[in-house]
Amino acid sequence: MPSRGKKYTEQRKKIDRDKFYPLEEGLALAKGTAFAEFDESFDVAMRLGVNPKYSDQMIRGSVVLPNGSGKTIRVLVFAKGEKAAEAEAAGADFVGAEELIEKIQEGFLDFDKAIATPDMMPKVGKIGRILGSRGLMPNPKVGTVTMDVATAVRESKAGKIEFRVDKAGIVHTTVGRKSFGVEQIQGNFMALLETLIKLKPSSVKGAYVRGIGVSTTMGPGVRLDVNDVLAKVR
Repeated sequence: MPSRGKKYTEQRKKIDRDKFYPLEEGLALAKGTAFAEFDESFDVAMRLGVNPKYSDQMIRGSVVLPNGSGKTIRVLVFAKGEKAAEAEAAGADFVGAEELIEKIQEGFLDFDKAIATPDMMPKVGKIGRILGSRGLMPNPKVGTVTMDVATAVRESKAGKIEFRVDKAGIVHTTVGRKSFGVEQIQGNFMALLETLIKLKPSSVKGAYVRGIGVSTTMGPGVRLDVNDVLAKVR
């Protein structure tokens, strides 16, 4: 296991490894033990009681964070005609059709989110390997294949994030930045949790949310008390 730096080690001493912290205390502790000089992301790892090898338990979705993600999102839209005009009016950074696909084939990837109208997907499929390897492929399950491109663009700009459970049944995602206040982080965290609960498969038996950890990009992890967190769900 790689050795940790002095700053990390010092901050790690402030966290009780055997304790599961109440939500507010845990978020404040994770934020307070951040030490990097840049504005680190505030990350969540949530272990769910699902088995992703079954298609109905492959949790995937998106949520608009009420306090934003703290990141400037560059949005690209594959659309033509009226829908292209709607995307531009909504604030998309790049809008186009075949010419945009060709540009990506030539190496252009200077964007964070890709949205497409359904009629464009057969053509976008030609660059599926390029986009897919970077998590940029439009997908109807997360609302990035849609005729309502204006709403999709605005939500992406406002802080819409996508999430997907990994092979171990864990959802890893970001709910803000170190510079956010604890209340802002908590608001975003709860929006994510409530969305995940709504996506609970009917086939799941027993505990659904089994573990929650939070941390900043470089900081030490803090384990949360799942019962305390779930008690705050509306």
